[in-house]
Amino acid sequence: MIIKAVNGKFPSIPQDCFVAENATIVGDVVLGTECSVWFNAVIRGDVHFIKIGNKVNIQDGAIIHCTYQKHPTVIGNNVSIGHNAIVHGCTLHDNVLIGMGAIIMDNCIINSNSIIAAGAVVTQNTIVESGSIYAGVPAKKVKDIDQSDFAGEIGRISNNYVMYASWFRE
Repeated sequence: MIIKAVNGKFPSIPQDCFVAENATIVGDVVLGTECSVWFNAVIRGDVHFIKIGNKVNIQDGAIIHCTYQKHPTVIGNNVSIGHNAIVHGCTLHDNVLIGMGAIIMDNCIINSNSIIAAGAVVTQNTIVESGSIYAGVPAKKVKDIDQSDFAGEIGRISNNYVMYASWFRE
C-alpha cells in the first residue's frame, strides 16, 4: 500500500481499518473506524481535505479526490462506494450507496438514505434528495426508496464489508 504525506499532511487511518496492499492514500485524509479501502482504490487528499466516516467501504478501483482550494470531499457513515466509482469534491451523507462506475462531480450533495445507480453521472452542483434513487447520464431521480427496506440493506452491506476486511487480517 502507498500511504504518504503531501505538503506535511499525513493520512489518519485507525488500526481497525483494512487497506489493501495496492491501495493508495495520500495527504490530508482522515478515515473513521471500520473502513475498508480495497484493491487499486485511490484516496488523494493532496489539494484539499478528505474526511471519511465510520464503516465506509471504498471498493476496488474507486477514486476519491477533491477540488483544489474549493471543494473538499466529505463522506458520512455507512457509505458504500462501488467498484471503479469516482467521488470528486462533494459530500455524501450517511447511508448512501454509490453504484459501480458512477461519477459524482464537484459540489454535489448526496443526502442520506440514497442510491446512485451503477454508471450514473451526477453532474456538478446537483443535490440528490434523501430517500431516492438517481440514475442515468446525467443522473436524474428515478424513484423513491422504501425506507423500511433500505435501512436494513445499507447496514447489511456495511457490516458485510467489515466482515470481508476481517478475512484479510487473518
